[in-house]
Amino acid sequence: MRKLAFLFTILSLTLHAQSYPPAAGQMGSTAIPADSPLFVAWATGVSVTRGLIDISNPELQHNGSNYATYGQPEDALGPPTNQVVSLGDAGVAILTFDKPITDGPGFDFAVFENGFDDNFLELAFVEVSSNGVDYFKFPSHSQTQTNVQVGGFDPLDPTYLNNLAGKYRAFYGTPFNLSELEDNPNLDKNRVTHIKIIDVVGSIDPLYARYDSFGNVINDPFTTPFYSSGFDLDGVGVINELVLGIDTDEAISVSIYPNPTTKYLYINTKQVVQATIYDMKGSIILSEKNNGQQGLNVSTLQNGVYVLRVGFEGKTKLFRFIKE
Repeated sequence: MRKLAFLFTILSLTLHAQSYPPAAGQMGSTAIPADSPLFVAWATGVSVTRGLIDISNPELQHNGSNYATYGQPEDALGPPTNQVVSLGDAGVAILTFDKPITDGPGFDFAVFENGFDDNFLELAFVEVSSNGVDYFKFPSHSQTQTNVQVGGFDPLDPTYLNNLAGKYRAFYGTPFNLSELEDNPNLDKNRVTHIKIIDVVGSIDPLYARYDSFGNVINDPFTTPFYSSGFDLDGVGVINELVLGIDTDEAISVSIYPNPTTKYLYINTKQVVQATIYDMKGSIILSEKNNGQQGLNVSTLQNGVYVLRVGFEGKTKLFRFIKE
């Protein structure tokens, strides 16, 4: 019977419309590797409120507790290590940063989970705040079928998921763009100080179900009645950080122009520098020496946001530019 239900699930997934980026490493994926130069900072503070190992059976215990106990909150700080803190069903983590996150070009931050492959995915909602009191949730969408419960070790298709943390496997971050949030007087998108991660209870039972922004039940692995239940938080990386005070890399006195650009990008420098262009997934697009007189030919790049790293005598400086 379980086998029949699983086949029905796969058939339903096949017939469902696919509309969102695929798994890490596939063409069109938005997954960002943990070692990407796009990340300029990581969360430095965290508080965690654990959830039950099985919200549908509150008395159930594992390793002597009915709450998730795997990992420590501090495991969510700094770059991902695959040593995580498990939130449990509906558990919550709130992360803070040395400098605020700002709404810059492209994605602004990314959340890391420890999924062991491209289809075993545990999901979470993401909310942000600029005052630590008022939180605003990213609009999310799940197109996973809701006829059959996704079991504790059953697969999900990432192309059915949008703006839900945990969409990508370990060491690949799910990125978020602050510009997707509606304007609100209680949210300064250029000075985000707190990020809240809320485990999605993946049950399709209306008693426990969680819903996306379209009113759809979010079906993800349930139950997972272990001490490592729920979303496993491995880190939050910052891409666009608010600049406070003087740039510590001012030893490299350079600038770029024009920005946006259509054909050539020029580096305003009097010295020979190493110029490296990355896409928003952290892949190297171009790398060459440049003396400031010849422009970097970006005419063949697809329209979008890119990062230019300028290096000289062990110093670096990052620029974001737009190709139109």
